[in-house]
Amino acid sequence: MSKLRDPKVILSAEEMPTQWYNIMADMPNLPAPGINPGTLEPLGPEALQAIFPMELIKQEVTQERFVEIPDEVQELYRLWRPAPLMRAYRLEKALDTPAKIFYKYEGTNPTGSHKLNTSIPQAYYNKQAGIKRLATETGAGQWGSALSLACSFFGLECMVYMVKVSYHQKPYRRSFMELFGAQVAASPSNLTEAGRRALEEDPDSLGSLGLAISEAVEDAASRDDTNYALGSVLNHVILHQTVIGLESKKQLEKVDEYPDVVIGCCGGGSNFSGISFPFLADKFGGRKIRAVAVEPAACPTLTKGVFAYDFGDTAKLTPILKMYTLGHDFMPPGIHAGGLRYHGASPLVSQLYHDGTIETVAYTQNEVFEAAVTFARTEGIVPAPESAHAVKGAFAEALAAKEAGEERTILFSLSGHGYFDFASYDAYLGGKLEDIAYSSASVQESLKKLPSIK
Repeated sequence: MSKLRDPKVILSAEEMPTQWYNIMADMPNLPAPGINPGTLEPLGPEALQAIFPMELIKQEVTQERFVEIPDEVQELYRLWRPAPLMRAYRLEKALDTPAKIFYKYEGTNPTGSHKLNTSIPQAYYNKQAGIKRLATETGAGQWGSALSLACSFFGLECMVYMVKVSYHQKPYRRSFMELFGAQVAASPSNLTEAGRRALEEDPDSLGSLGLAISEAVEDAASRDDTNYALGSVLNHVILHQTVIGLESKKQLEKVDEYPDVVIGCCGGGSNFSGISFPFLADKFGGRKIRAVAVEPAACPTLTKGVFAYDFGDTAKLTPILKMYTLGHDFMPPGIHAGGLRYHGASPLVSQLYHDGTIETVAYTQNEVFEAAVTFARTEGIVPAPESAHAVKGAFAEALAAKEAGEERTILFSLSGHGYFDFASYDAYLGGKLEDIAYSSASVQESLKKLPSIK
């Protein structure tokens, strides 16, 4: 009789992290300072106070290695954290690989994705500051779902501008947000000047995260009772997501394992950062480990973008950040991984990639969904289209280990489930999913409009 192997590694509630990890304390090179879009001078805290509470602004700039997680936030985290770490035994067998494959599953919370890790503290700090309403954007709907639930927890109103292509592709995400009291508008909308201008230029616009951000920022800046909440890119968002990697490290210690490579899907960068940054702390200390960010080939910000100052949104309302970008008005194709359709990447992730600390790779839709289906049939979890990029990245590492005939320990973040995404799976299973490459000509045109900042 074979020995029973338990694939789950669970921490006790007492072992859950009580602090977030701040990679800025250890990075050899910090990101360049943000620029005020109005004055073109270095961005000061006062410029952010119109849309963010002071505690989040402090987290945006602090270089303290660890930041305390408030008790109220920890209490809500305990609704689903610690999240399970799983060993993919059946997948290893299907791939016939000598590699060990572990995945951190962030889909066990009510919204089904990692985004709740930051929506809860953001709602908490805004509530503490006396804010009554939050405005935000969402691509595939995971972030909008997470913020709607967090606002419900803290008694805040929630306004979500959902990228139009996803608004129609994923109607039950919209229903989820409305269930928790959010108002949801398809972006571009007629509710803001940025949206109306976009509709005048293209009445059939599919929208983009950059455009939806413009609408949400405009909304927040126009009302004294409203702040803006962002689900990725910014330092404080990435800080909150490090609970993923911190828990993973403790869980792997319990089974005497440590990864050779850590993998996460990457749009703005929060999920990839959450799983990898606590391990990169060890890399800065001399430990050998690789971190791989996986992007969609249709929107390959890191792999095909340029490292430059750019706006985070289409209407040029946000701070100008030094990052890898495809251009702030680049309109990505309507791929099914809507949460990865963003023109820029986190300044922290961008700096690490520029320095050669992390790696990146991009895959097309069909090869990503092929990996997702294999994962679902072996491990019994349907990955979100975004998360499926990390699955594909893990497949590539496992097959490389097989070809080299070497053992390799792989850790990836399964950042959410795909049970709201069956329109995407229907398209793949029906042979209707197109492999759309990014438009080099569109990117080059967009890059001509970068702000002139040295």
